[in-house]
Amino acid sequence: MRQLGMKFRTWGGARKGAGRKPKGERAGMPHVVREPLKARFPVHATWRMDKGVWNLRTRRCFSAMQRAMYAGALKNSFRLVHYAVMGNHVHLIVEAHDRAKLATGMKGLGVRIAKALNRVMRRQGRVIGDRYHAHILRTPSEVKRARHYLLTNAQHHYGHAHADMFASQVALVAPRTWLLRRVL
Repeated sequence: MRQLGMKFRTWGGARKGAGRKPKGERAGMPHVVREPLKARFPVHATWRMDKGVWNLRTRRCFSAMQRAMYAGALKNSFRLVHYAVMGNHVHLIVEAHDRAKLATGMKGLGVRIAKALNRVMRRQGRVIGDRYHAHILRTPSEVKRARHYLLTNAQHHYGHAHADMFASQVALVAPRTWLLRRVL
């Protein structure tokens, strides 16, 4: 007698590339593993807000966001050093010990911002539209350009000739990384 081989089904279950592909505005940031982060590098992170969120560059939204950002600026190996608030998105320069600390720090900051904005808008629900986009800053010139971008982005978008009151002109917390200390 010969033993019969078992044939397994090839459909269903978790596998690479499975599932419906998001289209249009729902596509957002891809759910891929982020590149490793070393503690010596700062990160330029960007968050887009959900569609139903009010303009962030109003006094009441910005003041609530600013309180939340100052409260979450220094938490467990995560530092929020600079920010720039646009109408529907936020640019941040942050420091973290590694990828996991960056993720938990951004999540905690996102929760603070969401709760603050929901209180202002007297509603419940989603505030952060998608996962954050992170770009690791590895050279002094990259850090200098990122900081300059944060400070002058409003001039590009809104045509302001003066310093942007919705961007941090000075660091919220003292930077730990050599790259940020050198630029400031």
